[in-house]
Amino acid sequence: MVSVVHSVASQSDLEQSLHTLSEGVSSEEAAKIRLAAEFAQHVYGEKKLGSGEGVWQHAMGMALILVGLKLDANCRLAALLFAVPTYDEQGIEHLEQRFGSGPAHLVSGISKLNRLRPITHGFSAYSVESGEHNPVEMKAQIEVLRKMLLAMVEDIRVVLLRLASRTQTLRHYAVNDDALRVHVARETLELYSPLANRLGVWELKWELEDLSFRFIHPDIYKKIAKNLDEKRGEREQFITDAVTRLRQELAAVGITKAEIYGRPKHIYSIWNKMRKKSVEFSEVYDVRALRVIVDEVKDCYTALGLVHNIWSPISKEFDDYISNPKGNNYRSLHTAVNCPDGRALEVQIRTQEMHRHAELGIAAHWRYKEGSKHSSEGNYDDKIAWLRQLLTWKDEVADSSDWVKHYKEAALDETIYVMTPQGRVVDLPRGATAVDFAYRVHTDLGHRCRGAKLDGALVTLNTPLETGQRVEIVVAKQGGPSRDWLNPSLGYLFTHRGRSKVKQWFSTRALEETITEGRAIVNRELQRMGETGIRLEDLASKLGFAKGEDLFIAVARAELNLRQLQSAVRGTDSVPDELVAADLPVRKVRASDESEKGILIVGVDKLLTQLAGCCKPAPPDSIIGFVTRGKGVSIHRLDCSNFANMEAMHPERVIETAWGGQTEGVFAVDIVVDANDRQGLLRDVSEVLTREKINVIAVSTQSKQGEAHMRFTAEINNVAQLKHTLLFLHEVDGVVGARRA
Repeated sequence: MVSVVHSVASQSDLEQSLHTLSEGVSSEEAAKIRLAAEFAQHVYGEKKLGSGEGVWQHAMGMALILVGLKLDANCRLAALLFAVPTYDEQGIEHLEQRFGSGPAHLVSGISKLNRLRPITHGFSAYSVESGEHNPVEMKAQIEVLRKMLLAMVEDIRVVLLRLASRTQTLRHYAVNDDALRVHVARETLELYSPLANRLGVWELKWELEDLSFRFIHPDIYKKIAKNLDEKRGEREQFITDAVTRLRQELAAVGITKAEIYGRPKHIYSIWNKMRKKSVEFSEVYDVRALRVIVDEVKDCYTALGLVHNIWSPISKEFDDYISNPKGNNYRSLHTAVNCPDGRALEVQIRTQEMHRHAELGIAAHWRYKEGSKHSSEGNYDDKIAWLRQLLTWKDEVADSSDWVKHYKEAALDETIYVMTPQGRVVDLPRGATAVDFAYRVHTDLGHRCRGAKLDGALVTLNTPLETGQRVEIVVAKQGGPSRDWLNPSLGYLFTHRGRSKVKQWFSTRALEETITEGRAIVNRELQRMGETGIRLEDLASKLGFAKGEDLFIAVARAELNLRQLQSAVRGTDSVPDELVAADLPVRKVRASDESEKGILIVGVDKLLTQLAGCCKPAPPDSIIGFVTRGKGVSIHRLDCSNFANMEAMHPERVIETAWGGQTEGVFAVDIVVDANDRQGLLRDVSEVLTREKINVIAVSTQSKQGEAHMRFTAEINNVAQLKHTLLFLHEVDGVVGARRA
């Protein structure tokens, strides 16, 4: 059931194999192939691959498969010499000197791809703790590998060589049972078969799928194969009769050069249709199938009309891939018809050019000579661009609307793929550095990053990475990032993620320093008051803070003055004169009547007051008053920059103020939130504000280059309520900072 193309297992005679390898190439190239075969056979000797297959046998098998794909001499040479660098450190240089830059370039590309560890051998998708694979992470890793296969090579022939190598490995397992072959088969169905499909190389795709299916589900494979064999004679006679009748009908309308024959049956395809459509073997339409190949496109549609005239078409089983090609540029007419015996027949109709592409895919177009930038069937660069778009798709493309959708999503040229020392593939935006890589792998690795090696060579941390490189990070036992990393002119960080992690580290470090400073101030004040035995957590709670650290932050930032701290320690609403003098060396505060918002004006009764809109004070902020012209006293926070300017110009209009004993009501404050932008961010932030019963009266948001800046004007009862809210805002996913303006 499997199509076999020049398997080395059937070519015991080396001369016959070399003769086959020389098909379609010049005499000079044939001589070079013979020299390469002798050289490779000498280097490889009796060495074996991990599969147990001899290296020389594998190389010859690969090369013969490439002959079937009609690839050029350099490809065949590269297949024969693919493992030379494994046994010779200077192998690429030696190959270039002996056989030219073309084969050496391809062998170098193969070596890069061979750095990838097999999926079954443990990427990050493998859990050491459970000993199992994570299907979600595995799928993501496989998708990255699919894209990397093309991204890391400039020449698509390297990928075709890799496909040929995997096909040869499966052929080896077909005659040599091995426990590893099931793992290799699963990897093939996940990675190599879809890749062959996307490149349109059906000749390899079907063989990769059938052999893999045979290893994974041997019982089902044998059952379907038996069903095919049971009525082989009857089916072949039917095909012969159908071919004869259709050929006569075509000749009657002037189409005399058509090729008509029974289409090969592929067991994996039959099983897929049985599974997807939930039907029995007898209901699969393409068990009996014809293929019609004509010269021109118009003849395709003529032949389609004749097929539908001879047999009754089955509704919803017609596909026009000529008018609407598949994403990999596959073109053909597909139809299914009911025959007089009641069973179905599938018919495929295409031109010679369409057939060549359908069987060989992109290999059919790769006919350029070494040193030339053009193939015989189009521009080389255009084909590279097409292939790059093709392999970035995340799913198989079904129709032209998907083409547009996935074409817009394709961004391979903006992405690089590098590897960890363990072989895990990491995708990063083009321009990323080793520091970006470190933060992409793990935050702690980024913080402790001190150096980097690319493919074993030490480089500076701001060196841009390139696809295919193996990146190793040199780390310190402890420490943090450098502030230089945030300097865009130095080029240490390219990704938003990396910059955010560094900023967050310094923000956390500054917070720790603030807490330490506040703790020292509180302890010093308690020692001066002779109250060193007081519990700091109780003191913080008494002042409206959730924990002691919040108290220390407030003291260090002057959001809580020493007079308020002393009042809480003493348990009184008033403060002794000597402590007031120590804290505020200005006019003594006398009690006065409560004014608006419970604000006390020193030495003045019932004076009109208003809260300044620039700093929006709220209890228990340290506040100060400024006498305005005709609007009473404007109340500012003591740290307000606007007030500082006004005080410098008119110091005589400054008047001392304080919050009264009762400050009921609501106060407007501005809350600023900085975050990494994402869908649903504003909703999550709003949910926190709603949960904390904070009324938002104005909001302004800005988003630029993945960073969101939000500003809310909200009504609160006191600063303690605001502090609780800010803590919860910090916990929202993506939020980098939340603060009072």
